[in-house]
Amino acid sequence: MRILVVGCGGVGSAVAPIAARRDFYERIVFSDVVEARARSVVERYDGGTGRFSAARVDASDAASVAALAKEHRCDAIMNAVDPRFVMPIFHAAFEAGATYLDMAMSLSEPHPERPHELVGKKLGDDQFAEAEAWEGRGLLALVGCGVEPGLSDVFARYAADHLFSEIDEIGVRDGANLEVQGCDFAPSFSIWTTIEECLNPPVVWEKGRGWYATPPFSEPETFTFPEGIGPIECVNVEHEEVLLIPRWIDCERVTFKYGLGDEFIQILQTLHKLGLDRTEPVRVGPVDVSPRDVVAACLPDPATLGDRMTGKTCAGTWVRGLGPDGAVREVYLYHVADTEETWAKDGAQAVVWQTALNPVIALELLATGVWEGAGVLGPEAFDAVPFLDLLKGYGSPWGIEERTPSGV
Repeated sequence: MRILVVGCGGVGSAVAPIAARRDFYERIVFSDVVEARARSVVERYDGGTGRFSAARVDASDAASVAALAKEHRCDAIMNAVDPRFVMPIFHAAFEAGATYLDMAMSLSEPHPERPHELVGKKLGDDQFAEAEAWEGRGLLALVGCGVEPGLSDVFARYAADHLFSEIDEIGVRDGANLEVQGCDFAPSFSIWTTIEECLNPPVVWEKGRGWYATPPFSEPETFTFPEGIGPIECVNVEHEEVLLIPRWIDCERVTFKYGLGDEFIQILQTLHKLGLDRTEPVRVGPVDVSPRDVVAACLPDPATLGDRMTGKTCAGTWVRGLGPDGAVREVYLYHVADTEETWAKDGAQAVVWQTALNPVIALELLATGVWEGAGVLGPEAFDAVPFLDLLKGYGSPWGIEERTPSGV
């Protein structure tokens, strides 16, 4: 397998040290609109093997991405940039005849009249609209295969296949106790993406009702996270799992809730009130600038926070229903990453490292033929066991907690 990684920010850079320890591929080309950033990744992590190379690419230009993939004979393209660029890279992979993999799906658009009740264009709709074409050519687009979405969807598949006979609810729950020294406000992930998913109307899925929207930060609940993270208030946030899981797993309800904290929510609400979450350019003197891009430029790059960050982040999937014996059951399948460990091992903070880990595992499963398919598919369309076994093989085991059932 020859892989083109598009984007060398926090996640794209973290792919390199993880992949450097594996031998399932022939070459990885790291590319970025700033070629020096791609070269830095190669110089830091290639270790003289010659398996990594660097190139410049404009992720917004499908033709240039496809040309780069063809030039280097890449048969897989990993999208590691923010969701604005999903469709150009998606189309580039199709043009190049390559497997496509991303960690965030094509952007949504709220319902024009009732955004907090009805869904408009959903996350991934633009990609799923082209599924037949991908399947017709025998090509695979593996969408939503980071940590959330990604590993969370694998957990849902595992629960459905091995832990439950009937599922009432699948709820992805994300929480952390991360702190960044010397920063009053420093998101651990792309602020562009964070604004997009947190301020858009969240989506919930229910059997018989389908997908519907709620107001941002709705339905707060306190969820207790494992490994010392503890109880955190979580709220509804727009996320791909709610759009993916019901397509392949039989259940009654799917939700995604994120432990943001009051201060984080207040900052996001203030950005929205001031119009600083907008992506449309505004005129400032002689130039046009996007307010959201300005916010992103004013905040520290998440990839650079590792040496100042402490704490753990937890991604997981909570499932409630009936076990194989027909008894009420409630479990939480989870994966925890500790920043001190990921920084010491790979020079990456926990959130970007945890996100980068899973697409590398998925590519290994595809390269070895353990996973195979055609069309536009989510991680839950595949057998979960090989993925979870390989997660342990990468030295990053997952966990499962039995919880006291709250009723079905």
